[in-house]
Amino acid sequence: MEKTNQQYDEVVAVCRSVFSDKMKDYGTAWRILRPASLTDQIYIKARRIRSIEEKGVSKVDEGIRPEFIGIINYAIMGLIQLELGSSETELDKGKTQKLYDSYFQKAKSLMQAKNHDYGEAWRKMRVSSYTDLILMKLKRTKQIEDNQGQTTVSEGIDANYLDIINYAVFALIKIDFKDEEITELI
Repeated sequence: MEKTNQQYDEVVAVCRSVFSDKMKDYGTAWRILRPASLTDQIYIKARRIRSIEEKGVSKVDEGIRPEFIGIINYAIMGLIQLELGSSETELDKGKTQKLYDSYFQKAKSLMQAKNHDYGEAWRKMRVSSYTDLILMKLKRTKQIEDNQGQTTVSEGIDANYLDIINYAVFALIKIDFKDEEITELI
């Protein structure tokens, strides 16, 4: 579990850096997006990953790694939007970074609890399985959004975003650390 925590933190640092750099370039323009629009942005990235996995080639000079980073950052934006609501007003960069960090910590805590129960089974999975699980979570999220956030017995949109973050982190760990259990070409 210590190895997982260390690798998770390294992925967090990469994602946080990208998020911070983009905030320098664009501010918090994403604040205008409703959560459903952020779900669609995550969907586009996950579909591109799946397309590259299935075709084995990318015509745009970016692989799947930046897409997983984007999925994580859009999911955190989605969590922020669920909490604060969409707005045309920029959010203070310091507050934005604190919210970002708190949601990433929440995702990590969830990962630690599930990882304890599942015994790091994720390490034996393929990156393509994470892609599929993300797409499934997105279908669930869209259905919940279409139901105006109401569920009967299921977790809410926020739980799906947190799971999406963790699946994407696992994929990045497999990619970045060339995990010994990796069984497919990335």
